[in-house]
Amino acid sequence: MADFSDARWYVVRRATNKKPATYTCPLCGRFLPALTEPALVLPEGDPRRRRHAHTACVVKARRSGRLALRDEVQPPRPSLLARLLRRT
Repeated sequence: MADFSDARWYVVRRATNKKPATYTCPLCGRFLPALTEPALVLPEGDPRRRRHAHTACVVKARRSGRLALRDEVQPPRPSLLARLLRRT
């Protein structure tokens, strides 16, 4: 399995943690306290590689360009209607 930092793009979303578990932030290496609201980061959209991260670390990585989102790397696919209209 590829490493977290080897991904070309990431999906980032808000996570709720109702489980009393402690995670390690993949961006800074520090612990995320249990029952906090971290960000959930999925390298290349793969849920098997998902990691919890500090929201502040995600914002900092986004600003520095280290955490590219899918839409920035792969343009969104044209809608079904646009694809059908292109055929005619």
